[in-house]
Amino acid sequence: MKPSPKKKPPYKRKTFYITTPIYYVNDVPHIGHAYTTVAADVLARYKRLRGYETFFLTGTDEHGQKVQQAASRQGMDPQMHADRMVVAFKELWKRLTISNNDFVRTTEDRHKRVVQDVLRELQERNVLYQASYEGWYCLPDERFWTDEEIADGRCPECGRPVEHISESNYFFKMSAFQDRLRQHIRKHPEFIQPVGRRNEVMGFLERPLEDLCISRPRARLSWGIPFPFDPDYVTYVWVDALVNYISVPGYGSDERRFKKWWPADVHLVGKDILTTHAVYWSTLLMALGLELPKTLFAHGWWTVDGEKMSKSRGNVVDPNAMAAEYGTDAFRYFLLREVPFGQDGDFSKPAVTTRYNSELANDLGNLFSRALAMIERYAGGVVSKPHSKSVKADDRRMAALAGGLYKTVGREMDRFAFHRALREIWTLVDFANRYVEKNAPWELAKDEKKRLRLDTVLYHLAETLRILAIYLFPFIPETAQRMAMEIGWPAPLDRALKPHDYQWGKLKPGRPVQKGKPLFPRMEPAATAGTDLKSVPNPAPANINIKEIRMESTQTEPSLITIDEFRKLELRVGRIVAAEKVAGADKLLKLSVNIGTETRPVVAGIALKYAPDQLIGKSVILVANLKPAVIRGIESRGMILAAGDKEVEALATFIEPVQPGLRVK
Repeated sequence: MKPSPKKKPPYKRKTFYITTPIYYVNDVPHIGHAYTTVAADVLARYKRLRGYETFFLTGTDEHGQKVQQAASRQGMDPQMHADRMVVAFKELWKRLTISNNDFVRTTEDRHKRVVQDVLRELQERNVLYQASYEGWYCLPDERFWTDEEIADGRCPECGRPVEHISESNYFFKMSAFQDRLRQHIRKHPEFIQPVGRRNEVMGFLERPLEDLCISRPRARLSWGIPFPFDPDYVTYVWVDALVNYISVPGYGSDERRFKKWWPADVHLVGKDILTTHAVYWSTLLMALGLELPKTLFAHGWWTVDGEKMSKSRGNVVDPNAMAAEYGTDAFRYFLLREVPFGQDGDFSKPAVTTRYNSELANDLGNLFSRALAMIERYAGGVVSKPHSKSVKADDRRMAALAGGLYKTVGREMDRFAFHRALREIWTLVDFANRYVEKNAPWELAKDEKKRLRLDTVLYHLAETLRILAIYLFPFIPETAQRMAMEIGWPAPLDRALKPHDYQWGKLKPGRPVQKGKPLFPRMEPAATAGTDLKSVPNPAPANINIKEIRMESTQTEPSLITIDEFRKLELRVGRIVAAEKVAGADKLLKLSVNIGTETRPVVAGIALKYAPDQLIGKSVILVANLKPAVIRGIESRGMILAAGDKEVEALATFIEPVQPGLRVK
């Protein structure tokens, strides 16, 4: 008798399921909502490109006391209020080119049915009970707190006043799962990220875990999903909201689909809601007998001028306004380039303008425009054919650098290190810009004997831009797709690429290019003034002429400063990774200085003392918070320190090896 063949698994293709929190509809979306959702979108696009079948879920949280009160202030019922507010979120995601596969509203029947099924399941598993409760309630967070947890009558989470409530409710036996949750976190260090947030949760779990109140009396709050076995109660809004992660993939309604997507690969959340996800959600899943998500990643907050955003301060950043002013892709790029994902960041329009001009307009935009213009001028507007006999070391190095991005960018993306992934991509951008200057196609075009070399150089530039378009697509999708089209490689980037598409040499010679408008037209700082954001003062002293990078000693008496004035200077260790002469300026060099989190362009008047090759790898001291200055058409973002009176004598450096980015004290 022949053995029966083994059944093949229903899904062979790699899958990736990512979620954002679902956002309250008590107010319009702000930069915090945009930050989480753009980050999730970048990961979803990256995974699709790498061949993963990807499910990206976001949505709105439409029940609870805050929503009910917001509706009451508008003089409408909660459902009407939710219907109106949800439009703002959907329109913003459309504007920010968010590629979510589904959008859940907690007022939808498909979700409410699953919430009630979950409550029934918990009841059948004997992990619910009813009891009287007396404690402190925070309305903004919709959470109860004990006497030990509050301080001065305020919520320990948000700092706002709490009210004392005594009532009967249903409770979930969350405390019964405390030890199991601690063991899971210890066994799976990737479960809660970054590590500082994991430590916070473990610290929280060192204290005895209270049971969770999961109902609200209908007499106090009517706007919620009714309890299926007690009509006098509605479901606690956090339980309602968290269930969306399993209701949409098919829990209880489509077992095959649910098995395909669950457990989620990533829940992206803000650090303020980590406890509800890491503790409430995890223990509820344990009680239901379901696997926990693979990773909870809690990112930081955005402040403005060092202050928390709030309506009362008038400093809430409107993502619609930022996308309209700078462009969607530039806004997306800034959010994930400016600060390490997981840390807090400070938002200012000068910072956005600086990133835009330096990295998008100057580095990427100019490279793209120059390359296409030279292909049109010197190669008849078609991709040249490279010639093996004319390939040089620089060509091979650029091809190797492009080929290495698959591993280096992938490593950083899998670590949620978006800023480092972009830094890796920018190593190729920077190299390509230096490649143009070094190989000077305009000079090669003057000599017919150098025609083969010219064709090879132009091909290498075109192929580099094709590969850059692939890696930039998750971050700046509209611009990257346009780059691919204009360079003659019209592959759609919103789906899986074949592995060979990432390899060097896949751009076919003879394909026509089409140079369009600049990718990122340069913005003058004055053009971005006068917004509703609070202006962010320059923390550094008055701007210093970059040409004068020496300490002047012409004063007869020293000009004394206070320690507080000195502390305004942000001095960082920088490592010079590239250097070149500035055309038409004998004293100036353009340096690329790595300060740990980024590589900055710096113009320095040291060309009479140092040749560019002498500086590569040198560690220097950079004034990192100096106001950017444009010198010979180059934006300089910082100043390196040197010794000398009339002439530069030596750079300020270090005796021992130091890492870029360290603070100099």
